[in-house]
Amino acid sequence: MNKTIEITTTQNVTIEYELAPLRERMLAWLLDLVIVVLGYILAYQFFSLLFGGISDGAIAFFLLPLLLYFLYNIFFEIWNSGQSPGKMVMNTKVVRLDGKDPEWSDVVLRSLLQLIDSLFSAGVVGVLLIKTTGKSQRFGDMAANTTVIRLYTSHLAYRLEDILSISSLESYQPVFPQVRQLSERDMIFIKNVLGRRQKYPNQAHEEVLEDLVTHLMPLLGIEQRPANRPEFLKTLLRDYIVLTR
Repeated sequence: MNKTIEITTTQNVTIEYELAPLRERMLAWLLDLVIVVLGYILAYQFFSLLFGGISDGAIAFFLLPLLLYFLYNIFFEIWNSGQSPGKMVMNTKVVRLDGKDPEWSDVVLRSLLQLIDSLFSAGVVGVLLIKTTGKSQRFGDMAANTTVIRLYTSHLAYRLEDILSISSLESYQPVFPQVRQLSERDMIFIKNVLGRRQKYPNQAHEEVLEDLVTHLMPLLGIEQRPANRPEFLKTLLRDYIVLTR
């Protein structure tokens, strides 16, 4: 089972994320490396044709790609909120453990220490740390207080039937049969909102719950706002499982 981590956002909402597995982090790293190397080779050949070769070619050919890779990561992870092109393909993202978006200093520190984690050690140091640390952090992540997550919550890895157990249609009459038009992913999200509100009873989670009810009412054709919002959502969960079991 993949590891998870709880991150409290700046709005004081706690969300559980699935940490990006090592395989996906490695694939994202390789994709980024291929993009940089191919881009550098094309640019090198282009300037060679224009200017008839570049002085100190051996040094430029081996050192400039390192500099370009360093700048590439910094640019994309700052500009794209923690996602390089490789991470976008693999649906992963760099996040800070305090719930804030990575700042430029965090990104620069991660990129600098990636020389140790990945390039100078052939990836051995980074692999060992990601596999053995509780939050899947390499040196760069530890120094910058970051990690890499998948872009959906860990609860989506489980089916709703594994979480809730209720009776069948023979002993239960659904209240909102139109709930069948929602997806299992929608119901997992509802369950997650209820769970977070119960575990962290604060105004931020109450507002999330209210927004969710407001969003669901027109989708389900419900005109009168439920008096008890949590019970309304729990009823939707029960109805969905009975009707789709």
